[in-house]
Amino acid sequence: MHDTPGAAAGSKPWAGERAPVAEGTVAHYVTPTLGPLLVPHLPRLLEVRIHYRPPPLPLPRQCIGVVGWGLKGKALHAAALAERSGLPYVSVEDGFLRSVDLGDVDPPLSVVVDDLGVYYDAGRPSRLEQYVAAVRAPQELARGADLAVRWRAGRLSKYNHAREAAAGRDDFVLVVDQTLGDASIRYGGADAGSFQRMLEAALDEHPDAHVVLKVHPDVIAGRRRGHFEALDRAAAARVTLLGSDAHPPSLLECARAVYAVTSQMGFEALLWGRPVRCFGLPFYAGWGLTRDDCTAPPRRSARPALEALVHAALVDYPRYLDPETLERCEPERVMDWMALQRCQRGRFAERIQAVAFSDWKKPIARAFFAGSRLEFVEAPRPLGTSSAAPPAPPPASTSPASLRGPAAVSAGPSARVERACWGRPPDDSALARAADAPLLRVEDGFLRSVGLGANWVRPLSWVVDRRGMYYDAGQPSDLETLLQTAPFDDALRARAAALRRAIAAGGITKYNVGRGEWSRPAHAKRVVLVPGQVESDASITYGAAGGPRSNLELLRAVRAAEPGAYVLYKPHPDVLARKRRPGDSEAEAERHCDEVVTDVPIHRLFEAVDALHVLTSLAGFEALLRGRPVVCHGLPFYAGWGLTQDLRPHPRRTRRLALDELVAAALILYPIYVSRSSGAYTTPERVLHELMHWDAEPPPRDAAWLRAARSLKAARDRWRRRR
Repeated sequence: MHDTPGAAAGSKPWAGERAPVAEGTVAHYVTPTLGPLLVPHLPRLLEVRIHYRPPPLPLPRQCIGVVGWGLKGKALHAAALAERSGLPYVSVEDGFLRSVDLGDVDPPLSVVVDDLGVYYDAGRPSRLEQYVAAVRAPQELARGADLAVRWRAGRLSKYNHAREAAAGRDDFVLVVDQTLGDASIRYGGADAGSFQRMLEAALDEHPDAHVVLKVHPDVIAGRRRGHFEALDRAAAARVTLLGSDAHPPSLLECARAVYAVTSQMGFEALLWGRPVRCFGLPFYAGWGLTRDDCTAPPRRSARPALEALVHAALVDYPRYLDPETLERCEPERVMDWMALQRCQRGRFAERIQAVAFSDWKKPIARAFFAGSRLEFVEAPRPLGTSSAAPPAPPPASTSPASLRGPAAVSAGPSARVERACWGRPPDDSALARAADAPLLRVEDGFLRSVGLGANWVRPLSWVVDRRGMYYDAGQPSDLETLLQTAPFDDALRARAAALRRAIAAGGITKYNVGRGEWSRPAHAKRVVLVPGQVESDASITYGAAGGPRSNLELLRAVRAAEPGAYVLYKPHPDVLARKRRPGDSEAEAERHCDEVVTDVPIHRLFEAVDALHVLTSLAGFEALLRGRPVVCHGLPFYAGWGLTQDLRPHPRRTRRLALDELVAAALILYPIYVSRSSGAYTTPERVLHELMHWDAEPPPRDAAWLRAARSLKAARDRWRRRR
């Protein structure tokens, strides 16, 4: 990444390179307005502190520039202050890959920084123009091409909260409206008449095509005005007004051509390889990559390749913030993270009726079902006729928006509905009998937290299962289906192997509790570990039928099977913490084992024993990750695949798996992970890092007054959008 725009040919000195300050002092920007201070993490993005200095207070000597948000509104005061003070004015705006949600919800993960102008002002030079015109090395062009591929594969846009639109017309011309008064229209050399000319040109130049007019959702809702109050009869016969908040890739991937004034959708259309005609002068126009209705300034005489434009707009010009570490990063990191958010947010129905979730679990459910609208109820309620729609495919396989019908105002696809509940409901319950919507069964994942759920420690992973539940051996589950049928390529197996090794090296288990030590007895030739379970646990109810069903019965069976072994029994952590009741006669465990251990981390025991005997405990899976033999007296999810010694058959599980294929399904493909640091979807690798650094000091927080001011600004922005 270019950290300083001074790399562009002919550029003036960058603000950060001016006027060295006295030794021992810290250089910073100043702002006469609160706007830049209300942008979370902006100093991290700029790598320079920002101080509020309202007039008429003098500017300190450490000041290297004046920062403002763009060239609009109160930012003009900052620009005037810079001119009076003889300091550079540094204009900051949202980057072209900004965030998941809108600005009143999510802070920007990228900003553009310009000390010459700003990208949307065609009337003056900008740093972006210089970057676009610069001569490119082959590796830069290759990187630009790769970024375009990543953009399409991740189905990215500036904002990434909107859902993929439903399947529909696959050959149309897309015309993009903007809200009345958008400053980029005026700064881009256009006016209201440009939009009428744009629509007329689209209709005239594609007489055989249907035209989709993408209208801003706020226009359809009546909160703002657009540029098309009404269409004449001839135009209305060929034009569909699309007013839903459709995700741009849903439209761009199948549009025949795209017509724009100054909208960023024109740039995104170029990334999708679509012909673009511009009726203003956005940053991507005037370089020979678009058909332009306006005459470009002489500054845009260069004819760069599309890859050069992409490199300039996505690498050189913006600065990116890693959403999980809050450190500067490269665009590829943010693109990969954003693609993960899109994939996970589209995994479930648009609306979810969450049944009987406790108050403590409700905010956790909102995080794990981000992208869906949750309705919390105590008992299942009727959902209506549209709720029985099948589960949606992943975003990567969805198709463009529903665009049927002349002059229709599309509100997007009808909302799908699913129900969610905790665990596996009894077969005779109202939840299990309800047939009007798919049921999502939820449980904690296998890499959960440092601390017990019974102690209200927030989990970092959940599993959500549409077919059954992983611990119910009596019926298929999504996990069992993955293990039985999923393809595991070399890359996925290698990722799983690396994850497995990291878990073992880090001593990570589901709960990560215990601080004691344990030493293997010197006289013991063979030591076997028997992990206890909460006997009322559903995994015993649904996974241990036909064999031992209690901890005491398991211990008796182990003693009978291995009379010469040193038997080590470890009660379940919830029982030790007195959060769950011990099993019947569990107090007699000492009579059937050689030793009971309590406050020892279970991964320490894995390292010291020769084998495990389990009912359905997750400890058996965790032991497999460390290469320990496991004897299964029940039917946990990891049994029946040729990796364990199974005392009971499982006829549905006919596939023989490698250990890393089991790991890939159970820890990568099946669970959902939410980062403790960002509160957003993440990967098992990131969760592993957070578990290993659980007690590390969190990133520094801004002052309380600044956080309050940002909250008020966000509330004001939401109110304005609803008006």
